[in-house]
Amino acid sequence: MLTVQGAQPIELLRWDFLGHERVVHAVTTRHGGVSSAPWDTLNLSWARPDAPENVIENRRRLCHALGIPLDRVVQAGQVHGVAVRTVGAAQAGHGGASPASLLPPSDALITDAPDVYLLACFADCVPLLYYDPLRPAVGVAHAGWRGTVAGIAGATVRALSDAYGSRPSDLRVVIGPSAGPCCYEVGRELIEAVERMLPDAPRVLARHGDSKTHFDLWEANRLLLMQAGVPSDNIVVGGLCTIHRPDLFFSHRATGGATGRFAAIIGLRPAGREQAVGEAHWR
Repeated sequence: MLTVQGAQPIELLRWDFLGHERVVHAVTTRHGGVSSAPWDTLNLSWARPDAPENVIENRRRLCHALGIPLDRVVQAGQVHGVAVRTVGAAQAGHGGASPASLLPPSDALITDAPDVYLLACFADCVPLLYYDPLRPAVGVAHAGWRGTVAGIAGATVRALSDAYGSRPSDLRVVIGPSAGPCCYEVGRELIEAVERMLPDAPRVLARHGDSKTHFDLWEANRLLLMQAGVPSDNIVVGGLCTIHRPDLFFSHRATGGATGRFAAIIGLRPAGREQAVGEAHWR
């Protein structure tokens, strides 16, 4: 691991549900990096007022722990939209080690190219990790409330089908840590958008008395994935609320915006490359 003596190991989450033989994936926590407060310590976003050299070092640590090269990591700009971008070997490295090379805004990325690793950043929005073990192909999506109600979960399913012939019934999807229904209180604009766009609005909006409504981002994305043809048994909800656990994850809502960003990353490891070489604490 690229670190200083005595530093805390990078702390990551993964899901056995996705498997580990071919697919590389992780969701980071906020632990194990070099950034100072309030980005402490594993901020992975170029968009925060953190020193770029800190972000690069944090990304190096992530890649070292996963046994993947930083110059094969791909990231696009994120705008809370529903655009899905198909990524190939030619895009490897765009946005990985420099913000100047970010791909144009696309809140979901998909690929079937080996040794290309798709990364997106989060601080309360929902990470969606997709894996088709039969083609194989992978994807990552950034689903804030706007992207959720606009249908980015299903748009990514359709993009995988169009680009690689993935069948929705074969896909495995993880709904990662985000603002949870326990803490995600929302206002009138969001409530009206959910009621207008989602036929299952009563299942995802919980009203507490006359003044508070909570939005269940996890259930909304799960229902939208099922509507797109992904079987319920092929969807795993991580169940970790970022607002409730600002000690473990960066949370925009819990900190009033003064915070870093954690990341979700996924890709297809080339045949013969060992799984991981760096020190990491896996949850």
